[in-house]
Amino acid sequence: MAEFDKYKQLLNNGEYASAEKILSGLTCEQVSHLPSVQSHTIYDELWHTTRWQNIVINDDKSLIEKWKAGEIYPAAQPSTQQQWDSLVTEFITVLNKTIDTSQSPEVMQRQLEYGGTFSDALEILATHNAYHLGKIVALRQLLGAWPPKE
Repeated sequence: MAEFDKYKQLLNNGEYASAEKILSGLTCEQVSHLPSVQSHTIYDELWHTTRWQNIVINDDKSLIEKWKAGEIYPAAQPSTQQQWDSLVTEFITVLNKTIDTSQSPEVMQRQLEYGGTFSDALEILATHNAYHLGKIVALRQLLGAWPPKE
């Protein structure tokens, strides 16, 4: 398997539903529903995952500082469908950028500040994304919103 195909599979086309499918057809009300005080909402899960993707892929220093300060989940739920749809678009856009970036052997071998390579960071990111997307599927199941309507 080519390196590019490996990362595409790890990030969005592997042994589970694609991110597009997992995030499709949800309403603002559904993504804001808190099933229990111990859980997060679907919005919380995607917001968190999107921020981490931006930190890893875009090396967003302002987000890194907010993350370090404890801002790892949103302070509020979306009040409009457009807010949710914008978050989904941002997540998918950065995910696709990540997959495109994985095509460059030079970038993949670049050493990062913490000592690993960019390739190492993508493997960690893929695991993180899969974990949170799996939680979103479970939350959708609790809502009776899985699988999405075609």
